[in-house]
Amino acid sequence: MALVVVAMAIVFADYQNRELHAQAQRADVLAKVALVRAQLEGKVNSNLQLVHGLISTIATEPHMDQARFADLAAYLFAQDNQLINVAAAPDLVVSMIHPLETNRPAIGLDYRENAEQRDAALLARDSRSIVLAGPVHLVQGGRGFLGRFPVFYTDQSGEERFWGIVSAVIDADRLYAESGVRAADEEIAIAISGRDGRIGDRMAFYGDPAILAQDPVQTTILLPSGQWTLSATPQGGWDTTPPNAPLIRLGLGLGALLVIVPIILLGRLNEERRRRMIEQRRRATELTRLSRRLELALATSQVGVWELNIVTGNLAWDDRMNELYDQPRDGGRRDYTHWSGRLHPDDRERAERDFNTSIRSGERYQSTFRVVARDGAVRHIRAIGSVYQDAGASPRMVGVNWDATPDAELSEALLRAKTQAEAKNFELESAKARIEHNAMHDPLTGLPNRRYLDEVLERHTSPEGRSDGLAAILHIDLDRFKQINDTLGHAAGDAMLVHASQILKRAVRQTDFVARIGGDEFVILCIGGKPGPDLRALADRIIATMRRPVSYQGHECRFGVSIGIAEGNVRETAPRQLLVNADIALYRAKRRGRNRAEFFSAELQAEIVTAKRVSDDLLAALDNNEFIAHYQPQIDATTRDIVGVEALARWQHPLRGLLTPDAFMAAAEELNVVATIDRMILEQALAQREAWALEGVFVPRVSVNVSARRLHDDTLIETLRALDIAPGTVAFELVESIYLDERDTMVSWNIDQIQELGIDIEIDDFGTGYASIVSLLQLQPRRLKIDRQLVQPITGGDRQRQLVASIIEIGTSLGIEAVAEGVESWEHAAILADMGCTVLQGYAIARPMSGEDFAAFVRSQRWREAG
Repeated sequence: MALVVVAMAIVFADYQNRELHAQAQRADVLAKVALVRAQLEGKVNSNLQLVHGLISTIATEPHMDQARFADLAAYLFAQDNQLINVAAAPDLVVSMIHPLETNRPAIGLDYRENAEQRDAALLARDSRSIVLAGPVHLVQGGRGFLGRFPVFYTDQSGEERFWGIVSAVIDADRLYAESGVRAADEEIAIAISGRDGRIGDRMAFYGDPAILAQDPVQTTILLPSGQWTLSATPQGGWDTTPPNAPLIRLGLGLGALLVIVPIILLGRLNEERRRRMIEQRRRATELTRLSRRLELALATSQVGVWELNIVTGNLAWDDRMNELYDQPRDGGRRDYTHWSGRLHPDDRERAERDFNTSIRSGERYQSTFRVVARDGAVRHIRAIGSVYQDAGASPRMVGVNWDATPDAELSEALLRAKTQAEAKNFELESAKARIEHNAMHDPLTGLPNRRYLDEVLERHTSPEGRSDGLAAILHIDLDRFKQINDTLGHAAGDAMLVHASQILKRAVRQTDFVARIGGDEFVILCIGGKPGPDLRALADRIIATMRRPVSYQGHECRFGVSIGIAEGNVRETAPRQLLVNADIALYRAKRRGRNRAEFFSAELQAEIVTAKRVSDDLLAALDNNEFIAHYQPQIDATTRDIVGVEALARWQHPLRGLLTPDAFMAAAEELNVVATIDRMILEQALAQREAWALEGVFVPRVSVNVSARRLHDDTLIETLRALDIAPGTVAFELVESIYLDERDTMVSWNIDQIQELGIDIEIDDFGTGYASIVSLLQLQPRRLKIDRQLVQPITGGDRQRQLVASIIEIGTSLGIEAVAEGVESWEHAAILADMGCTVLQGYAIARPMSGEDFAAFVRSQRWREAG
């Protein structure tokens, strides 16, 4: 039976070895193939992904020419890719390609007549999805993979039409090389099948086709349309014989001998073993009885027993000893180092001296010492022992150890508790004083902080602590402090704060309270009263001192202060309210130019209340759609035909009636809702123009104002595209300072995209700012709106006329139309028409009116009779 079992085990082990070898080979090839697959799939998809943006642009610009196409395609080639070229084929005929010089032979290629490329092109058109074909032979030479992108666009009637095909050509050789296919060929044999992404195609277009019949490792490369199959085997094919087969078989033979020979010997020894086991059981029973007695005694006393062979150094420990010295309770061998290694460093020398003295003298061993466990715990151990020697044996020492830690810890704890109690009492008193000071003072300047100020105000506000007489609060804020912080660093800013705090402490009386309540804000509290003139003198003195330059590491720093002052009788006005009033006065000082002091007054409080009411009403107006558009007509200066309207924002206030922008624009700017109002007026104007068209009133163009804030909106163009604005029907009016002062990358991009959408750009209030000819050339507006301040005086003198005529001539030379605002009489209209002004707008023609009134105004033709 043993021979049969061993033989079967040998055969099975050899089979398992061969199977493991085969699995290891396949796993190795699969790991290498997976890396190639991931790189190849990633490269193909990343190349095709680059072209999506170009497809979207062509769909919006179906009449794109070669120059425009080359500009857009050049951006693609600046990215990391394997593209050879990108070609556009309107109606399936290649007419645009980039780069042009190296791919000129492809111009004029008709996909419908090219047998190798026809099917993929037609499939992309009919399926309306990306088709990856190839590899194919390119007209301009070489082999590549062709990504076919169908392009559809919406014509003016709203129908979707097929524009053509955009083809992205991927260099096959570069794709193989940069995806690691070539490099992997050095270690494994690779074949790629599935031409044109056809699933199930077993023809290899890369590598040796014979690989497909050699049980290869296979993986799938997913494409936008279809898939490729990547097959691989080791170079030279699969190795069926493991390299370790001879060694394994030799080991199995030796193992068989080791199994069979002991079985034979076992039979002979079994009888002798049976006889000895009977005797062993008898002795074991007796030993068990004695051991139980000893274990019970040791367990009760919690004593560990040890024995040391003095000659050999062998040490025997029971479980309790292992527990005391933090050793595993495995019955393993112990030696002298297991004991000495656990001794506390402070007790090691004394403990070893006691032990060695007992061994040399043979006297009774007795010692007390500390041991350190692995987790750092310390135990106090008491040890006793004695030396003995049996006949014919080596001398030995036997002894016991027990844990005396509770007694030692109790004694130490009592002494430590007394010492700690005394130290903690002192620390608590010191810490309390430090905490109270740190909690109430600014760590940088040493001045009281906001919490300290709040406590002082609370003390003077409470009935039992309220003071009599006048109280005053000066709320101080450093001007231009942020510039110093940003340019010279926070260390310079901290130095300026310390300097400012010193000035304030020197400027006030001993009874006044100075605190730093914020980053660069300070408060002076005067209880007991300083009349108004004295407070003004104090504020002026502080302002004058703060203006003086401060030297910091070779730099001359200058900053100022704005001060808000509030005073009142403490019995009538709580100090906390004075702090609020001083903050309001500080806001007024900053609004009036900074570096000054302002007193709180009832008028100032009324202004704040009014401003808040307007702001609250303004936010409610946005929620209730109370902003409406009024329209002022614009006429041709020669024919007097209406060429457009300007949509102006009006607020239909529920209580105050119709309000013009001068009543709410300042509050809207502070609330940052000007852009929202602009958007509402634009949407109303577009809807009104459509309503006029249904009534038979044709308005060629609607002009609306656009704020600087809205030009910084990165979602502006997306919003405008959603409105589907017909080109040439809308104009955006920009004040010239927006372009000159605030133009940045986002503003420039938004303006360019606005013009590409067919929306005209007009410069509003021209002549009141500082626009240059260069800036006009950069912006390329469609019209200049000459400000009314320049138009109105032209009836009074030649100098005013010459100025306006010069502006019109500049615009004409640059191809920019001139629109005159503020035309208040037909005399103005006649003069402007003679100067060459294109469009007129003003009260002489009509005042702004509602949409219904404007429709009636157009039908009446009243302006023609007046003119």
